Amino acid sequence: MNSQTKYRDATRIAIIGSGFGGIGLAIQLKKAGFNNFTLFEKAGDVGGVWRDNSYPGAACDVPSHLYSFSFEQGPGWENRFGKADEIHQYLRYCARKYGIYDHIHFNTEIESARYDAEESVWLLRTKAGALHSAQIMVAAVGQLNRPAYPALKGSEVFTGKAFHSARWDHSYDLTGKRVAVIGTGASAIQFVPEILRQVAHLDVYQRSAPYVLPKPDKQYPEMQRALFRRIPLLQKLDRGWQYCYHELRQLALNTRFKKTSIVDHLFHKHIRDIVKDDDLRQRLMPDYPIGCKRILISNHWYNALIDPKVEVVTSDIEEVLPHGIRTCDGKEREIDAIIYGTGFAATDFLAPMDITGLNGLSLKQAWRDGAEAYLGLAVTSFPNMFMLYGPNTNLGHNSIVYMLESQINFILDAVRKIQSNGLRSLDLRKNVQDAFNQEVQERMKSTVWAQGCTSWYQTATGKNTNNWPGFTFEYRNRTRSLNLNHFIQTKGTV
Repeated sequence: MNSQTKYRDATRIAIIGSGFGGIGLAIQLKKAGFNNFTLFEKAGDVGGVWRDNSYPGAACDVPSHLYSFSFEQGPGWENRFGKADEIHQYLRYCARKYGIYDHIHFNTEIESARYDAEESVWLLRTKAGALHSAQIMVAAVGQLNRPAYPALKGSEVFTGKAFHSARWDHSYDLTGKRVAVIGTGASAIQFVPEILRQVAHLDVYQRSAPYVLPKPDKQYPEMQRALFRRIPLLQKLDRGWQYCYHELRQLALNTRFKKTSIVDHLFHKHIRDIVKDDDLRQRLMPDYPIGCKRILISNHWYNALIDPKVEVVTSDIEEVLPHGIRTCDGKEREIDAIIYGTGFAATDFLAPMDITGLNGLSLKQAWRDGAEAYLGLAVTSFPNMFMLYGPNTNLGHNSIVYMLESQINFILDAVRKIQSNGLRSLDLRKNVQDAFNQEVQERMKSTVWAQGCTSWYQTATGKNTNNWPGFTFEYRNRTRSLNLNHFIQTKGTV
């Protein structure tokens, strides 16, 4: 990398983020003999969302044997559905086992990245002002890393405690407090039942009711865990079964198949068995087709909402007051704390990093009409830049780790081909990106996500920038290798 000698701290491959994507790519790079890579992590530990989301009850809604690397099943899962800390420890275990810690710059947040076309390198600037360079840059920051806060009038005057579930304040004692929870998404349905035993009263502000199904969770008995450890084939077989079962659920997300009746029946049975009050049950009924927003799973959510200490508030919030919240019906409720369970800014991919490609084009400009990328991996005019968990690679039916491994295979093939063909850079052809995005958006029309509801899957204009509209095995097949003909190739060494 002779042309990089003018830059300090040069590396062949820069990976931003150390969650499942970053760790998984780093491991496969090492296995393939590519050791000249660096991971940049803004926090002090690996783990991504499983490090950040430490709220009470935080857990995964995909079974542990499926929500793990195919090449590393781990030392033994305690629960059928992994808890946040358990998954975090798994990622630390993987990073230690495969020697990834030596490649990580912790407490190093990348603020901007600019492509130097003359040198064919990416220049990455940290928040502290340090400059790093790399021939290949991979953004592995995920879709769920920036908490979203609602724009509520008066929120700045609130004198009590306020925090987001993804930035849980463990130093704050909720015992005996009057708490307002804003949001009823995947995080809220997990932490609300957990904090209920502590608080004096809980107001749950619901803008849109979720579909909640029973969670078939359990703690594995020690004997079963021992069998999984001693006979790895058993865990692989369970993983295979889980994959097939979850993959079939994609049929329920496509309106052409009309397979939602069973799921709809499970939901109605679940809520009827627990919520006996007709008025409350009616307020907890979603007003959109099942699957249009993320389907949630919990055995405790509805039990929490029928507790005498809980009030489900469906009236819109008019204003936050110094000591409470006033809703549009004129009612004021005094509170000591606000917990935002309002999810993430999922459609703002790679933000807040300022990324600039060829001819001074910023990624923000390129994505002014909504994020898009070829296979969610590459963007026109941003040479040698790849993404993990990029646009249109999220799932509503299976494990994102499977998708990440598909993407890692593609990036690994790109690295091999850049080296074996003596290439300085690969820049995706615009017609390839346009054709792919047109296909995805057309296919999206026949999914339940396009049936009229608003969700974090979509931009304000209604473009679905997050989800993959097909089966994961199709995506796996399409990412098996990089087609050089899809890219403008620049020859030479860097």
